[in-house]
Amino acid sequence: MADLQAELTRTVRGEVGFDVTSRALTTMDASNYRRVPLGVVAPRDADDVAATLAACRAHGVPVVARGGGTSIAGQATGTGVVLDFTRHMNGLLSLDPASRTAVVQPGLVLDRLQQAAAPHGLRFGPDPSTHSRCTLGGMIGNNACGSHSVAWGTTADNVSELSVLTARGDSLRPGRDWAGAPSGLRPLVEGELARLRTGFPDLPRRISGYALDALLPEKGADVARSFCGSEGTLGILTEAVVRLVEAPRARALAVLAYADESAAAEAAAGLLVHGPLTVEGMAADLVRSTADLPRGGAWLFVETGGDTAAEAHARAEMIVRAADVVDSLVVTDPAAQRALWRIREDASGTATRMPDGSEAWPGWEDCAVPPARLGAYLRDFRGLLGTYDLRGTPYGHFGDGCIHVRIDFDLLTKPGVARFRRFSEDLAELVVAHGGSLSGEHGDGQARAELLPKMYGDEMVTLFERAKGVWDPDDLLNPGMLVRPAPLDTNLRFAVLPREPVDVVFGYPSDGGDFAAAVRRCVGVAKCRTTEVSGPSVMCPSFRATGEEAHSTRGRARLLHEMLAGELVTDGWRSTEVRDALDLCLSCKGCRTDCPVGVDMATYKAEFLHHHYEGRRRPAAHYAMGWLPRWLRLVARTRMAWLVNSLASVWPLAAMAKRLGGIATERRIPRVAGVTFTRAWRREARAATRRSARAGVEYEETPSRGRVHLWPDTFTEHLSPSVGHAAVRVLEAAGLGVLPVLPAVTGKQVCCGLTYVSTGQLDRAREVMRRTLDAMGMYVDIEGAPPVVVLEPSCAAALRTDLPELLPDDPRAARLAASVLTFAEALERLAPDWTPPRVDRPTVGQTHCHQHAVLGDTADRRLRSAAGLDGELSGGCCGLAGNFGFEKGHYEVSATCAEEQLLPSVRKAPKDAVVLADGFSCRTQLEQLAGVRGRHLAEVLAEALEAEAR
Repeated sequence: MADLQAELTRTVRGEVGFDVTSRALTTMDASNYRRVPLGVVAPRDADDVAATLAACRAHGVPVVARGGGTSIAGQATGTGVVLDFTRHMNGLLSLDPASRTAVVQPGLVLDRLQQAAAPHGLRFGPDPSTHSRCTLGGMIGNNACGSHSVAWGTTADNVSELSVLTARGDSLRPGRDWAGAPSGLRPLVEGELARLRTGFPDLPRRISGYALDALLPEKGADVARSFCGSEGTLGILTEAVVRLVEAPRARALAVLAYADESAAAEAAAGLLVHGPLTVEGMAADLVRSTADLPRGGAWLFVETGGDTAAEAHARAEMIVRAADVVDSLVVTDPAAQRALWRIREDASGTATRMPDGSEAWPGWEDCAVPPARLGAYLRDFRGLLGTYDLRGTPYGHFGDGCIHVRIDFDLLTKPGVARFRRFSEDLAELVVAHGGSLSGEHGDGQARAELLPKMYGDEMVTLFERAKGVWDPDDLLNPGMLVRPAPLDTNLRFAVLPREPVDVVFGYPSDGGDFAAAVRRCVGVAKCRTTEVSGPSVMCPSFRATGEEAHSTRGRARLLHEMLAGELVTDGWRSTEVRDALDLCLSCKGCRTDCPVGVDMATYKAEFLHHHYEGRRRPAAHYAMGWLPRWLRLVARTRMAWLVNSLASVWPLAAMAKRLGGIATERRIPRVAGVTFTRAWRREARAATRRSARAGVEYEETPSRGRVHLWPDTFTEHLSPSVGHAAVRVLEAAGLGVLPVLPAVTGKQVCCGLTYVSTGQLDRAREVMRRTLDAMGMYVDIEGAPPVVVLEPSCAAALRTDLPELLPDDPRAARLAASVLTFAEALERLAPDWTPPRVDRPTVGQTHCHQHAVLGDTADRRLRSAAGLDGELSGGCCGLAGNFGFEKGHYEVSATCAEEQLLPSVRKAPKDAVVLADGFSCRTQLEQLAGVRGRHLAEVLAEALEAEAR
């Protein structure tokens, strides 16, 4: 390995990584399989690919081409050298609207091609649900299809010409009429014409095996088309000429409801005569909420196009009239269509968890049968599941007869794996009995290649092996895929994980308390690798800032998986590789909601840091910012805020403090409030009581709408007391009595423990939380106690999630978590008939990432609308993220995250726009990077109330 690494380093201009991290990141794709590579090469151009092939050929080391790593059958993993095309060979080389063609490199993400083609009214037809991160090279390798294949076909239908390097270094240009065919391929085909004409089922979604029938003379002897779907086993793609199609100017989406999935499946084929763009299907057991769908047990998503919205709508209505449905809905609003399509596109992730939370896996992800037989096939498929006592949730491309499904295989025990094999063999026979293909989209890989003889027979599979020998006589390229495959029940990625539960601190309630099960959540669909945020999404800001797999949610999950496996990452919780990958995790919690399978990397990071530094000295920032509540309380008790602020304004002293505290030199230390929020509140309460007594006015004992407790979070208490005072004014104006959660009342300090959690000081966090529960007993133990309003979103999220997950055995934790309301939630639930003051100004800003991920912002949206605050807040993350953006070494990534959406939206805003930022971190980032004052919604409404009073 050392000799190979040295030769690659000498001859390749791109990156060569034989280190633990590089290898660990590519052990898996989105399948059930795992292979440990020797190293990873990120080539800069075709010459680098040729040099890599030469070096690997000389050393007898196999080569695996990899794009987005979202393959579901295991074909993007290997034991040799992995070629990562996403770093450098990811360009759109040209786009010709006149000829409707584009020249692309294999690492180009599909969405980038779509964005470039859109201004010309064009698009690439195939569009897998992973379109925001899958690459054109991967699509060609798997002959990907997507939801619009009923209109525009598969990837093979949209490829004109390829540039390919063979394992022996030959440069070929596969195309039609035998163009680019390797020596020996034409004689092989011409000697087997009869077999090729009769041996392939006639299916719109026949992806299994090699497409040797594309080489028939009556089909144009299309070598490029035949190469598609070869899964990197014949040659290495370095460039492709692809065809584009005209995109409809307007679209409508007809959602057709049926009683069950069989009824939907039987109806799908009959709709094709109306020329829809897509016919997708799914059943109710896949949908988290059916609130936005017409009533029924299963649905078809049928999309139509037209030159105008009216034309598209009319075609959709025609399909509704032609369909025999329980209920229906036609959607023309693009935003509403995107929301509905997201339900379908996230299915590859959401299907990995059954309704009861148990795990489900790919393996039989995309069989295809003739569309007219889909209903019968689904009934037989459900029957086979029942025979094996398995559960699955079918969905997919009903118009093409292609079904996706994740099944709750037990892949952790020998009996479970044996059942997986028996079921796979029986299902393969069932698919063939219905005239189908084992793969209808994602390829065979290791998951299905062993069973190809059931579909094609031994003689055809032997012909596949001979074709492989013509292209790659040394079996250097992705060996074990398609031909001479490894058994489908070997190399399972679960086999290396510990069988006994790992000792952890968090409760992991959704994973049965098992940290390994939590890590297994990541199945590799890689939504975290999306390079652009759409709508309110957050995940994954660090990946978008660096573009590095190690800084994606998936990359970090892969490293944690390898840490638990102990083969590559051998030092467990002490691993520096895992620590370094987690270092740039902002703990934004975006993945908790945006990841289709609910990976919660912020929690995993806190868990890891706890164990990593257990019994050892921590970084200075953990003491400076992790203990922030303690330091600020000390400043408040000693009345030294003026001194702290004065010292922080002296550059040499501030620089020394930042160096000692592990704080980025670029940051300014926020000012501490001279008077804390609760101290000022007590003063005001005493003064109000005295004024009332002098005036002979009795204190109102029972507010008109009840009472709430106001939580004195660290940031409101010590750094932004104006937010607290504003909230009191608004809540009281809404008729709510506001009771402070005061140390003077409880005798103890209260704190959510957020800063200790984010720095992984979990023992300290639990100590603080227990003390808080002791102090809060009088508030949460009484039946019908007033709810607790928390103004800082990150603190509210910590109380709702971290508190019960760190103290799962303390019932008080669950009660306090259930009592927490945000500012907007309190007004909506407790004062539903209150009308807020009108502000009537445009709004910009950013929804706090913890608000988005944990709390939700529905109540905030309605409150802003009622107050006349128009405009959508941006998604993404501000980049400061509590202590993250203040830590030394994080400033550049922090600023890059802010520049993604937040700062551009503020710069483009009208002069009279209100800049909303409910989080202290968001307000600080705006002030320090843009010189803009962001305000909490409570402050804006309080100011409007004062204006009304004047």
